[in-house]
Amino acid sequence: MTTTARPGSAHLDSFAYDNLPPREQWPELIFSLPELEYPERLNCAAELLDRMCERGCAERIALRSPAESWTYRSLLENVNRIARVLQEDMHLLPGNRVLLRGANNPMMAACILAVFKAGCIAVPTMPLLRAKELGAILDKAEIAAALCSSPLRAEMESAREAHPVLRQVVYFNEPGPQGMEARMAAKPAEFGAVDTLAEDVCLISFTSGTTGMPKGTMHFHRDVLAICDCFPRSVLQSGADDIFIGTPPLAFTFGLGGLLLFPLRVGASAVLLEKLTPETLLKSIAEFKATICFTAPTFYRQMAPLAKNFDLSSLQKTVSAGEALPVSTRDAWHKASGLVMIDGIGATEMLHIFISAAGEQVRAGATGKPIPGYQACVLDDNGQVAAPGVVGRLAVKGPTGCRYLADERQKNYVLNGWNLTGDAYEMDADGYYWYRARSDDMIISAGYNIAGPEVEDAVLRHEAVAECAVVGVADEERGQIVKAYVVLKPGMPASDALAKDIQTFVKNSIAPYKYPRAIEFRAALPRTETGKLQRFKLRDGV
Repeated sequence: MTTTARPGSAHLDSFAYDNLPPREQWPELIFSLPELEYPERLNCAAELLDRMCERGCAERIALRSPAESWTYRSLLENVNRIARVLQEDMHLLPGNRVLLRGANNPMMAACILAVFKAGCIAVPTMPLLRAKELGAILDKAEIAAALCSSPLRAEMESAREAHPVLRQVVYFNEPGPQGMEARMAAKPAEFGAVDTLAEDVCLISFTSGTTGMPKGTMHFHRDVLAICDCFPRSVLQSGADDIFIGTPPLAFTFGLGGLLLFPLRVGASAVLLEKLTPETLLKSIAEFKATICFTAPTFYRQMAPLAKNFDLSSLQKTVSAGEALPVSTRDAWHKASGLVMIDGIGATEMLHIFISAAGEQVRAGATGKPIPGYQACVLDDNGQVAAPGVVGRLAVKGPTGCRYLADERQKNYVLNGWNLTGDAYEMDADGYYWYRARSDDMIISAGYNIAGPEVEDAVLRHEAVAECAVVGVADEERGQIVKAYVVLKPGMPASDALAKDIQTFVKNSIAPYKYPRAIEFRAALPRTETGKLQRFKLRDGV
């Protein structure tokens, strides 16, 4: 461990500072809104908890689960006790990294906030990761301590045995005398937040691996508040009476924002649930009277035919992100719920959503416009700003931006101050942004540029299709052909005749040259734990 952190930093362990990319490789950061003018010294956990209690939220419900409800006061006290365990029992110093592992429940949320408050750096990980995957993260971020939910002990211990960098693990949701709860019981409920710089790293989020090897993205205390003061304020327009619910894991920045940070910033309430299915999410929306739902397009598509069986009258806003929202899914959800979907695109590198639209601003098929606080453009092959109607690389800048942990790919993500998200987009004459594909999902067949998601949307409209993924595969004659991997609805048998029917259906829906010349039926598609399609696995023949 080195102790040469930047001047003024609270970090006694300078690892994060030492492994930030050089300043000249950072994107340009812009703070164009008054609410983004943060002080030089800032601890995001203190802002989200201590300040909210001071403002009269102490007795409001902050977190709900099937088993319990925590007020803002009880959440603050639990966070303070955990922070004391980090300092007094585990002897962690500001700047130390802490791996966090657990399903969505109040203790997982409290542990994340406690790491922030203690001046350490949270590295949340998906519950389904195996020891090998955890080991890569432990080694990359040089993590010596972990907080882990007791049911996930087996893989955690396997990772610890194989990676000696990890020296201590404390388990929560654990009844034993060495568990977090027993340690907390011996601690007072007060803890003064470490006096961190606004630019001290507090979070390392690893990308979900849709394109291969995950990357560690480094975020500051200031960034955590910035995402709360942009999308939720301008587009979602959430308030203290809202009850948030959804499926994304807290280890995924979509879930961390939507199911913890956003509600806390406005004194609202979050429902944290484990192992949801489309049916149990609908049931929970009705039971908890949720008003705002966050989940991925696949869940909305699966919930649409079931919605009529549940009382969704409390639900006011539904947010889709994580992957492209097919028009057919938007339409099916609107018909089932009466709600106009709020679509959005974010990135782990940017921390949360930066293009979106809600209400009357929604244009079906378009993701939306840059939200207040962010700027966007489309760049052509030469890195120049493209005219409306031209498909190119989406470029974004705002108060958050990409800073990879010791990774040469930083140079690929940032160009002339812009963050290049890896998405192919088109901007229309009215400033709306239309998703075309991931940059590596564009298929070039016989000289035609074909966007895989457009073909997927057409295939999904066929009455027999439940899920679809489209990729380009090598072909001697055409360079590439469009291939569709299709999961059929229950009771629909696969056959050559059905494949031909799907092909004909697509030809009649979009330009015929885009139709899938090959169709393979599968029982399931490869997805990350957050529900994103892993098209690279299909391209690799997995």
